[in-house]
Amino acid sequence: MNALETNQTRAIVVVPVLSSTRRDPVVRLDEIKGLALALNLDVVDARQVPVRKVQAGTLFGKGLIEKLRDDLLNLETSLLVVDAALTPVQQRNLEKALDVKVIDRTGTILEIFALRAQTKEGRLQVELARMTYERSRLVRTWTHLERQRGGKGFLAGPGERQLETDRRLLGQKITRLRRNLEDVRRTRGLHRSARQRVPYPIIALVGYTNAGKSTLFNALCGTKMLAEDLLFATLDPAMRLIELDNGREAILSDTVGFISDLPTELVAAFRATLEEVLEADLIIHVRDSASTQSAEQRDDVNAILEQLFSLQDKAIPVLEAWNKVDLIQREERPQIQAQANSITPNPVLLSAATGQGLDDLKQSMEDILCRGAVTVRIHVPVGEGRISPWICRNGILLDTQIDEQGAQTLLAQLDVKNIGALESTFPTVKPERV
Repeated sequence: MNALETNQTRAIVVVPVLSSTRRDPVVRLDEIKGLALALNLDVVDARQVPVRKVQAGTLFGKGLIEKLRDDLLNLETSLLVVDAALTPVQQRNLEKALDVKVIDRTGTILEIFALRAQTKEGRLQVELARMTYERSRLVRTWTHLERQRGGKGFLAGPGERQLETDRRLLGQKITRLRRNLEDVRRTRGLHRSARQRVPYPIIALVGYTNAGKSTLFNALCGTKMLAEDLLFATLDPAMRLIELDNGREAILSDTVGFISDLPTELVAAFRATLEEVLEADLIIHVRDSASTQSAEQRDDVNAILEQLFSLQDKAIPVLEAWNKVDLIQREERPQIQAQANSITPNPVLLSAATGQGLDDLKQSMEDILCRGAVTVRIHVPVGEGRISPWICRNGILLDTQIDEQGAQTLLAQLDVKNIGALESTFPTVKPERV
């Protein structure tokens, strides 16, 4: 168990304000406080700290370090959370100067993931990310770095330093974790192959953390997955079968929330989970329409999606769902709708909490999924009663005609993938394109 998991730790949170700072420092401060609260920390103080010149060894200047040391002592805190990516040397030097534990933004997010991951896959991914991160933190903080003797007897040569031993052991653990995750990836590939044989279209929910993805997932599926007003409330992916208004079935996938400056270790480690997004037939980008940083959050999500799709040939349609419209004054909603229309085609304003706009979202989902549909005529042999229900689950049944012998002729809309699945499921049936 992590030290941060046992009792509530008193902490001070600081946001360094640099000349290159892209985000509003006030919003950034709220976000890092939210991350600290998600880690169950007792935040006794949170502040912005201007940094005119970055110090290579400590990030902060001497005067600021002295002020922080006094405040940490006076407020009886044992942890400093810095909303920046500290180098290993900066982290070590700050801990020595302040005499408290120091974690940066990456470390904070990794701690949350380690605390929240529930499935075996999630724990493997988090452990890999943490090991990769910690390997870079192996700076020279040991006092026992004298060489160990290798081999036996007086002819033995010098052995490894303790630092080198720890690096080697971490490298072995990372190799083992990557091997285990490859097994997970192969298993997920088999599951995807099974779903493709069914086949149901896959709809993936993505979005900034705390945008309301899990609440929307529950509203669409009728489930009771954890949905809290908390950053990274959902880490492990969830998939459920849903029925659209036209009777067609689809698989809805809830994914981990994205965040600005998401650690590269996490993007790489969670590739197996995010592969579900790569296999989707439709991506629903859930946005927090009530957030003042909604545009910046959209850019962060799109940047991660571009990183995921950089090696992918398949173009996946994206539908933006502007959630939490119930938190916006009614007279301001037309302005939000106009803003949404100017940014993305056919956006949907909704409230997953109240249900407002869910019917519009389902209709948009159906329209996009049916966009590549082909109209086919299917001659059904007498006595084959399974084809019509199959079409209703995987496409749209337009018309049914029955001749004097009782044979059916169906007119249906199916996408190319489902046409192939129909032919493999019912070998005697030969769909004719109309």
